[in-house]
Amino acid sequence: MNRTFRASLAVIFVGIITFSGIVITQSIGKSVRADITEQKIYTLSDGTRNILARLQQPLEIQLFYGKTAATKAPDQIKFFNNYYYFVKALLEEYERAANGMVKLTVVDPRPFSEDEAEALRANLRSFPITEDENFFFGLVLKTQFGVVKSIPFFSPDRQNFVEYDISYLVDTAIRRTKSRIGVLSSLPVMGDAASPYMQQMMLAQGKRPKPAWTVIGQLRQQYEVETVQTDIQQVPDNIDILLVVHPKDLPEKTLWAIDQFVLNGGPTIVLVDPYAVVDMPSPQQRMTQQMSSTSSNLEPLLTTWGLEMPADTFAGDLSLALKAAMRQGQRMQKIIGFMELRDSCFNQDRVMTGDLHRVRLLFPGVLKELDLEQPAATDESADAPAAGAFQRTALLQTTNRGNTWNAAPFELQMTDPSEAMKKFIPGSEPVPMAYMVTGKLPSAFPNGIDVKSDADPNATHLTGLAAAEKDCMVVVFADVDFITDIVAYERSMFGSAVVGDNSAMLMNAIEDISGSSDLIAIRSRGNYQRPFHVVDEIEAKAEKATADRVNEIQAKINGFAQELQTLQASAKQGEEGVLQSATLKKIQDIQIEQRKTQAQLRQVNRDRLVDIEHLGGRLANMNMLLTPAIILVIAILLGIRRGARRRHYISHASDA
Repeated sequence: MNRTFRASLAVIFVGIITFSGIVITQSIGKSVRADITEQKIYTLSDGTRNILARLQQPLEIQLFYGKTAATKAPDQIKFFNNYYYFVKALLEEYERAANGMVKLTVVDPRPFSEDEAEALRANLRSFPITEDENFFFGLVLKTQFGVVKSIPFFSPDRQNFVEYDISYLVDTAIRRTKSRIGVLSSLPVMGDAASPYMQQMMLAQGKRPKPAWTVIGQLRQQYEVETVQTDIQQVPDNIDILLVVHPKDLPEKTLWAIDQFVLNGGPTIVLVDPYAVVDMPSPQQRMTQQMSSTSSNLEPLLTTWGLEMPADTFAGDLSLALKAAMRQGQRMQKIIGFMELRDSCFNQDRVMTGDLHRVRLLFPGVLKELDLEQPAATDESADAPAAGAFQRTALLQTTNRGNTWNAAPFELQMTDPSEAMKKFIPGSEPVPMAYMVTGKLPSAFPNGIDVKSDADPNATHLTGLAAAEKDCMVVVFADVDFITDIVAYERSMFGSAVVGDNSAMLMNAIEDISGSSDLIAIRSRGNYQRPFHVVDEIEAKAEKATADRVNEIQAKINGFAQELQTLQASAKQGEEGVLQSATLKKIQDIQIEQRKTQAQLRQVNRDRLVDIEHLGGRLANMNMLLTPAIILVIAILLGIRRGARRRHYISHASDA
């Protein structure tokens, strides 16, 4: 056997061994998996596993992805390849965890095929790539009883909520009925389409009816949503959950209706606000002086629930304040009333807030607990609360450096936001902005109410429950703007994109009080951002330096203004010319100082950008050079080891 034959045989055996190893590894590797991502995004949550454990019928999941079409598409579509592999890997986890109750099929719908026709029948969104090719990226779920659910398109804007969207489809496919949410609001939350008469009037005038808020559209995907009028004396019997948004000047009979709904065990969510930006008057209303209050309150009921929201009082926290432009054309600056709550601001013991990461609030109010005498537990049932006993649990709050601040509505509209930042004084304890109230609540109208109507001049006395006979649950938020389109969503090429966890928090609250806790654990885990601590520290230092310089120059300007007032007050008759000259001189000095300040601000901002860019360059160089450096070190160590072994071998050979 010559050397060439032995070498060829060795190559063949190495190839056979390599191929066999790959096959064996692939077979074994299907059951051996490790999720090394920081947030465990490939690991199913306990909520999803609970939903899959309840499956009593097999489900078929079809993942439609135009893999062939993506190869012919522009870069915007090719981006979806990585997203597709993530969704596919996640669905494979569903298939494994369902113990044979879920069957996954991946489909590449080709032009004019039955697969493409099925995707179109399921209302999956298609994007034309060429004259014949269409790009699909959606999901269809089928049950053996003919229920068909779908995700029309896996939008990148909802990548953090993929598991929730899929689990929701599974959960609703095996559920028979939807809960019904009643929305009672002083704002056009449901859009003009909620009123057919108003819709017809606007169409007749050539106007386009305003759509419902985006959060309402999101609710309609999971619940039956209908309007509850603001002048009722009883909440309709078919309402399962009551959502009260910005209740302004509600009549007593409506307060009575809400009160009795709560006492009868109706889950209720209340959104009140001392200053709702979404309710600000339009320019036309300002011109016609049709100014209305932008605040709302549910004071008689809040007081009964042991809470108070003081008027014109807001929560603030310098560490949570965000930058924004209050008016078009203004420069971005930090606003004490615009805050982004972070992990430490959420009640970690409640499922509706425990896994939230980012929630933005706009001029939120303050909720305070009132000292109320509550009945003690009875001797017969010492562990259970007595009738009228309830608990209040804070859900949202500022950090320990938060505090309250006061401002009238006209001050918020007319005053520069930077003025409020300067006046704000940090506190020493958190300020709560949302509460959950549970237990056997008392009535705000224990003796009933008298109701008059135009048809009957005699008042009708209404009586009901003076206290709840079973446990109640009410969630109160001291902000309305957090669910509006201007705060909770932003526009993108794929429609409205979710911002932070604002909508998730409302959905969590609804699911929590309606008893569906599995979906909450899934929804809240997704929207996570890894902070860049070094960059944040650089920006914080630069901003602190900027603030110190601005305050120093502002103090000089205020001193000049005070000196001008003193000159004007002490001026004698006939000295107006001298006073005018002095005034002009002072104004010129102020303008010079302002220009110097602006130059200093620009320099600080430039220094900050230079620091951040240098940091980015160092990190990029580190990432690019780290792997080659490791390989080089290993190669050097192996070379040293090989040289040492060669010298050792030579020395032993010479001795022999």
